[in-house]
Amino acid sequence: MTGAEIAKPLVRARNVHKSFDRLEVLKGIDLDVMPGEVVVVLGPSGSGKSTFLRCINHLEAINKGFIEVDGEQIGYRLRKNRLEKLSSNGIASQRRKIGMVFQQFNLYPHMTVLQNIIEAPIGVHGESRKAATENAMRLLERVGLSEKAGSYPRQLSGGQQQRVAIARALAIKPKLMLFDEPTSALDPELVGEVLSTMRDLAKQGLTMIVVTHEIGFAREAADRVVFMDGGNVVEMGKPEDVIGNPQHPRTQAFLARFL
Repeated sequence: MTGAEIAKPLVRARNVHKSFDRLEVLKGIDLDVMPGEVVVVLGPSGSGKSTFLRCINHLEAINKGFIEVDGEQIGYRLRKNRLEKLSSNGIASQRRKIGMVFQQFNLYPHMTVLQNIIEAPIGVHGESRKAATENAMRLLERVGLSEKAGSYPRQLSGGQQQRVAIARALAIKPKLMLFDEPTSALDPELVGEVLSTMRDLAKQGLTMIVVTHEIGFAREAADRVVFMDGGNVVEMGKPEDVIGNPQHPRTQAFLARFL
């Protein structure tokens, strides 16, 4: 691998703007994420962090700027020197590189754990049932739930359901994982098991962007911490700098509530 290849970001966001009617939620976000990097995004409610995450996966279309994942501009293609909006099939193809875990688990209640995990690999990506099942069982072992393959979501705790949701997102073999406050819907005693799974993924070199209020996770697992407020990136750097020695008054005020 050459130096130029090593230095190429997996995610590039430039001057990203997003509005809902007259409310401007993102006001020009710039961010690069390198392969294997774990970036944790902190900020108060309404700061735009979850919206930015949804824009990376084109669950929300941006109004200005661009986002690239693995060299492809998300939501668009260049044709005859002009940008064209991608079809729904084209967007679905781009999303194959991106796994996402939401606040709510979004598991299908009528399917077993195993069925939830193999549905997209078989139905969307055309994998054989045998290959998808073998991979799903490896993933369940990876998140510590191999004995729950035949269970239904209602038979699992919230923490177990979220770990299944992580396995389901990993089943498409993404290059990038997005986590949108994955522990916010959990009882406090269940948060640790989900964060432990995410720490293991970080150690294994998976590229991750995590929106969370879990300061301890950010301090331990992040390569970089981004603090957002009012639709802007206010401060960004290593965890020991942003969390341990924040420079911006808004970052200081936010962290004072947790530390």
